[in-house]
Amino acid sequence: MSLIRSLVRPRPLLVLTALACWAGVGLALLSQYRFDMPPCPWCTLQRLIFLVLGAAALLGAAVEPLRKPLAGLGVLLALSGAAAALWQHFVAAASASCNLTLADRILESLGLLDLAPEVFMPMASCADAAVNLLGVPYAFWSLALFALAGLACLSALRR
Repeated sequence: MSLIRSLVRPRPLLVLTALACWAGVGLALLSQYRFDMPPCPWCTLQRLIFLVLGAAALLGAAVEPLRKPLAGLGVLLALSGAAAALWQHFVAAASASCNLTLADRILESLGLLDLAPEVFMPMASCADAAVNLLGVPYAFWSLALFALAGLACLSALRR
């Protein structure tokens, strides 16, 4: 029981959140390069949000005065990631083309397509990238991780 109590304290909770977010990106890259599941623009935008969310959570865990503001930022990032996952599944995947979407423009404007194309370069249309993993749409796995990360950041914010 004391292990559970120590994990729900803000610092360990934020560290676990960061690790979970970065592991999610690692699994996405494994899916892409090992199991030939190329990402769409909305997939790669979610990767960016997970990386930034993980960085905010880790920095919040490390710097006490920034903990609450960064946990709050984490909640907002998790909400934006959840919105991106829902948009990907319900709107973009139903479209024949998702070229030059908001996701493309964000990634391009940040220079990420040139900086790290192996992570952020979309390689499939949204309809082609709509695949299932263990019978669950891939976007819903992302949505679940965003929900858990958001709840963890909210918990750290409230403590």
